[in-house]
Amino acid sequence: MQALLKTFPVVATIPVKWGDMDAFQHVNNVIYFRYFETVRIQYFETLGWLEILEQLGIGPILGSISCRFRIPLTYPDTVFAGAKITEIREKRFSMEYLIVSEKHPEPVAEGTGIVVCYNYQKNQTTQIPEIIHQAVEKLEGRNF
Repeated sequence: MQALLKTFPVVATIPVKWGDMDAFQHVNNVIYFRYFETVRIQYFETLGWLEILEQLGIGPILGSISCRFRIPLTYPDTVFAGAKITEIREKRFSMEYLIVSEKHPEPVAEGTGIVVCYNYQKNQTTQIPEIIHQAVEKLEGRNF
């Protein structure tokens, strides 16, 4: 399991809840997007972006997201959701997600997302602040 997540600098540990399952007796597809959200916010917290949002009014906003479901999850279980940035552009970046579980030796889901840098005071997209760009490079251990 840890080998699958070794390229992801941020990993969230999330317990599967009984209420996450649907009438078909597996975790509902919507919950996987919550798992992505949990690790995405943890990634932003690691960067210090939430403090920058408070100071400058500039923060992330989700532009798009997708998921490939591989193995159904059931309660009880614990999942580990990994997040990494794969590409940075002027006003947006691409994220990759991976979900693995204690019960399954293979990935249970993979996802991608586009996150846009947004000026919440002006209600418009904006350039990614240099401090965020540098924090991403430090966290990821590589230059973009």
